[in-house]
Amino acid sequence: MDAHDLGRSVKWVTSFRTVGAARVLRSVRAAWWRRRVDAAGLPGPVAERARVPGEARGADPEPGGGVVRFARSSLRVRVAAGGAVFCGWDGAGPEPSYALAGPVPEVDERAVLEPDTDGGWRVVSERVLVVVSRHGAVEVRTPGGVVLRRDQPPRWWDPVEPAVPEGSPRWTQRSQVAADARFFGLGGRSAGPRLRDGTYRLWNSDPGGSFVPGDDPLYITMPVQLVVADVGTHLVFHDNAWDGRVTLWEGEEGAGSGHDRPGRCEVRMAGGPLRYWVMAGPPARVLRSWAALTGGPAVPPAWALGHHHARWGFGSEAEVRRVVAGYRERHLPLSAVHLDIDHYRGHRVFTVDRERFPDLPGLAAGLREEGVRLVSIVDPGVKAEPGWEVYDGGLAADAFVRDGRGRPVRGEVWAGTSVFPDFTDPGVRRWWGGLYAERLAEGFSGFWHDMNEPAAFAAFGEHTLPLSARHALEGRGGDHREAHNVYALGMARAADEALRELRPEERPFLFSRSGWAGMQRYGGTWSGDVTTGWPGLRASLSLVLGLGLCGVPFSGPDVGGFTGSPSPELYLRWFQLGAYLPLFRTHAAISAGRREPWEFGPEVLEHAGAALRERMRLLPYFVTLAHLARLTGAPYVRPVWWRSPEDRALRDCEDAFLLGDALLVAPVLEQGADRRAVRLPRGRWYDTATGRAHEGPGQVLLDAPQARIPVLARAGSVVPVAGADGGVELEVWAPAAGRTGSGVLVVEAGARAEVVRFTVEWRDGAVVVEREGGGEGGVGYPVRVRGV
Repeated sequence: MDAHDLGRSVKWVTSFRTVGAARVLRSVRAAWWRRRVDAAGLPGPVAERARVPGEARGADPEPGGGVVRFARSSLRVRVAAGGAVFCGWDGAGPEPSYALAGPVPEVDERAVLEPDTDGGWRVVSERVLVVVSRHGAVEVRTPGGVVLRRDQPPRWWDPVEPAVPEGSPRWTQRSQVAADARFFGLGGRSAGPRLRDGTYRLWNSDPGGSFVPGDDPLYITMPVQLVVADVGTHLVFHDNAWDGRVTLWEGEEGAGSGHDRPGRCEVRMAGGPLRYWVMAGPPARVLRSWAALTGGPAVPPAWALGHHHARWGFGSEAEVRRVVAGYRERHLPLSAVHLDIDHYRGHRVFTVDRERFPDLPGLAAGLREEGVRLVSIVDPGVKAEPGWEVYDGGLAADAFVRDGRGRPVRGEVWAGTSVFPDFTDPGVRRWWGGLYAERLAEGFSGFWHDMNEPAAFAAFGEHTLPLSARHALEGRGGDHREAHNVYALGMARAADEALRELRPEERPFLFSRSGWAGMQRYGGTWSGDVTTGWPGLRASLSLVLGLGLCGVPFSGPDVGGFTGSPSPELYLRWFQLGAYLPLFRTHAAISAGRREPWEFGPEVLEHAGAALRERMRLLPYFVTLAHLARLTGAPYVRPVWWRSPEDRALRDCEDAFLLGDALLVAPVLEQGADRRAVRLPRGRWYDTATGRAHEGPGQVLLDAPQARIPVLARAGSVVPVAGADGGVELEVWAPAAGRTGSGVLVVEAGARAEVVRFTVEWRDGAVVVEREGGGEGGVGYPVRVRGV
């Protein structure tokens, strides 16, 4: 046990105080058992031989590119019709892949493989140029020849026969980017969104208690990097789910001396294929290409874009009713209530404690009449209890992960000793998905997946299943080293497919603590157990921004933090931030302080109520952003450099964000602050509270009283909002003189969603708003012009 294991063990033991010493003892036994199982089930150290590609020996053209043959390897380069570049070494192809949404994209038939200078090769296409050197370095360039990325020849460590472990050799690849480049992505990183120098592990992990900025890795890791530099923006995705590490070094410019030090990246993987995709262009185009490859984000139902109240520890129907009545009596909007593991019978998934919740369907129906939905937690662990129908049914379906001797793998979770479905098996996904019918019958309208890294209590070592545990992997077979990072993705897929079949008339509402590339197809995520404190508040924004740049736009934190008791000021500032994030949910641990707005005094109640009402006023805008994310891949919450990636000052701005294209939100992240500096992108911006105009680019100092946080509107924008009569009206911010503007509204009509576009301009001394293709119908919505 090293110091890192010891630190995590302290967190686990601390979190167990609420459930007693017996579980701590079981976690110690589980850790030793896991270590013995892996010692017996995994190959020991083997002799290895290092290998590099060697010199190029020739090339074979293919549609969209071709295969370059080296002395000790081969490289397939393929340019897709949209300009995305695929590179696969050692015969690796794009499939099979858990990340891809469907068939491999069609190739660019006009892309041509041709000889390059010095014995190398190049693939020439309209949108990108790929140059392969004689020894296997790969450069991705703009059509004009500007280098965006240079990948050095990779290195493999092949096991020496005959002691070949299952899988494939481990490998490493080093890359260079521009000296001014900034790195983003890699999933959910609490110290982001900009990733500093350091090593980041690619292994979905429960940190074992609440986390703070700097704790790494967390629940969602992805080998997805977004690199922003003066020469352009590009995204690189290493399609490999094995355990790995990414080390980043930011570059340094030579202050005019010409001796720039490029930014560098090193990717090390413990196994699996060396294959990757590169997408280049403006950020909006890059995320569109990424969504086309891995799937458009799921659109949550409109009610899920309101405010959610959750708690581990509601305890009873009466307590749920009391909290909901508190919102109603104080005229505070509420869209959903989430029930945690304490509503289960003995923490058993897909059960209900009938003593504390004697009429759950009746509770759900009554709340729904008030406009409040019930959302249920779902954990993957199934208590190993013979005679219980879920456990017996799983055994009959051969649904559980097994060890090398064919026995179901067991782990300690909240229900006790449990077994775990193998979500990499299509048949198991169908069996598991059918269990959600019970949740629907109980009246639940949505689901949140927890503990699905998968997490298992262990006093030391990895807090997950044994690495030697066996998985189907869609029929290929393999162990947990390959399946771990995609486990939660399979669980989300099982639920999403089942819910669409069980309730075809409703969009599923689903979000998951863990996941991998492509998880946006099935819903979103949340921060997990973020610590209560000002650092936790800052980490909340980092996670949302970073995940959005990895293609997961629907996320949000536990408002107020998962643990502890926030001060009234901290709670209010967290609440105000949450009101502008996609998933707006308060949540806390069973041992933490209350999270209802009225628990923090009349002043906090007043200001939190204002934030809540503003969220509901902006609901049509959030619905529009959700559909645009599905159509374009653009996240709801965007970094301030989104439309100006060439602005270096904006690249380093991490304490503000764009909500769509229209609004810039500057949350208060420091204790005692009543003013804050805001870095503006170019153009005119209006303070939505005062109407005062500010010109960007540049920095302004804005008031941030307890009552609100600074929110600015882009000149010329059209923001759809809820009108006083319950309909939609357009809030239009006047364009600067001589400039025009535009905006979008998505109108839901049953299963259809209509995109309505508007233009804004000055005409004869007045701001005129027109609907594209509006004809005699005009705009069709009430218009309120501001900023004039």
